[in-house]
Amino acid sequence: MAKAADSTPSPKARAQVLHTLGFGVPATSDPHHFKIIIPKSSTGKVQISEYLGLQTASNDNAVIDRVLLDRPRWTAIRAEVQRAFNARLAAHDIKPGAWKVGDNPVDRLLGKELCVLAWAVEQMEMEKIPVAVRNWLALRPEERWWLFGMTAMSTGAVMDEGKGWRAALKHALGDVAQSELLAPRARRSKPEQEVAQASLGLFGDEAP
Repeated sequence: MAKAADSTPSPKARAQVLHTLGFGVPATSDPHHFKIIIPKSSTGKVQISEYLGLQTASNDNAVIDRVLLDRPRWTAIRAEVQRAFNARLAAHDIKPGAWKVGDNPVDRLLGKELCVLAWAVEQMEMEKIPVAVRNWLALRPEERWWLFGMTAMSTGAVMDEGKGWRAALKHALGDVAQSELLAPRARRSKPEQEVAQASLGLFGDEAP
């Protein structure tokens, strides 16, 4: 009986059995996820596309190309995005990811968050991008999901740069004065424990 008890894997060990690809994508048949395609050429643009997987009704709209980023803009955000995503994955005992040339699968929620930042910086002055990254990091995951949903509804395709919500994201994250509006005093005054509880879920439900 003692041996049987000793051989039972801990909850953490069971979680580590989960097989994932890239940044937290379940190694299952055709999951909903994002793919970041990094070309070999150092001047080639980085493409971010959403793969709807089995949830799509037809193959005609199974893939949505969301944004193309100039290489210098991608280089300016990639390290901080990787660090932030891996911290989230580690909290759920999921193996970390690393950007590489070629296809990089990204969990569907993390992919939505990346789109928000990519849309913000796609036409932004290079010197403002570090400010945008800091403001993006200050947002809670559910705030990033909401911004993705609002933007994707009207200007979420690869050719929609500089329009509507895409333009709004550029100013909201890149301009220090406007970015302060994203953290109202009422939210900052919440107890730390309450804020932490609201931010725990990596794979929780988000608003449609």
